[in-house]
Amino acid sequence: MGQAGLVSGLQCRIPLTRNRELLNPVRFILRMMAIILWIPAGLIGVCLFPLLPLKWRLWMNHHWSRCLMWFCGVRIVVQGSPVMRDPVFWVANHVSWVDIFVLNSVRTTSFVAKSDIRSWPVIGWLVAGAGTVFIARGQRHAIRAVGEQMKQRFARGEVVGLFPEGTTSPGFDVSYFHTSLFEPAIRAGVDIQPVALRFYHRGTRSDRIAFVGEQTLAHNVWCLLSAGESVVEAEFLPLLDASQCQALGRAQVAERMHAAVRAAVRKGLEDDTAHAEDAAGRPEHKQGLVK
Repeated sequence: MGQAGLVSGLQCRIPLTRNRELLNPVRFILRMMAIILWIPAGLIGVCLFPLLPLKWRLWMNHHWSRCLMWFCGVRIVVQGSPVMRDPVFWVANHVSWVDIFVLNSVRTTSFVAKSDIRSWPVIGWLVAGAGTVFIARGQRHAIRAVGEQMKQRFARGEVVGLFPEGTTSPGFDVSYFHTSLFEPAIRAGVDIQPVALRFYHRGTRSDRIAFVGEQTLAHNVWCLLSAGESVVEAEFLPLLDASQCQALGRAQVAERMHAAVRAAVRKGLEDDTAHAEDAAGRPEHKQGLVK
């Protein structure tokens, strides 16, 4: 492992350093206090969702997510042309639990997620209340039921989001896209838009807040809230329209989506070898939202 990998691997494990990457307990406390005050608003909103019109639910989810990211010190930079009105299937690379709220900050999105996520403290409750479509791990027959739920959301004009890698990564490359959940979107006749998420810290690409390996959620939250401002670029790439998707089939659609997202994620990496070493300095994957 090179020096870059060593630095990356230790940056969230050493409480005191001599450089500008010093973790700031004061910043962590202030941000955590703001989040603790903000989370009840989200939980109250989730309780009220069954009583509210769809338009209000979407508005609340969108603005609550934007505020949450602001409290976390995450600045979102949107590039490209996200589909903002019609139903669409967004597929993105997966780096952290914040990916969900980043995309919801652009437009309210119902994600397909592993059922394990439902049991996560606070985050699991919030994503469940926001209309997440849960799928049981290892149960192929569950895909049909998930497909029906996706179809219902598309019929209402909503966005459904998917992280087809099925796991998280440090954010410098993109793993294979699983194809099974592309089929419901293709059958529903909606456009599919790839999204590339790139994470920065102090102006450079970073895996500081990547939720990977054996890291706990609490540790990852510490890394996020105690750091300076984190920037997430969400690049919305050219979509494949419904007719193209139906002509290609799920395997080729997934292949094209993967190629587009991977090229965009790797954009701007001056030394791919150095970043490969950087990623090697940390465990490569964390259980993701869907496989």
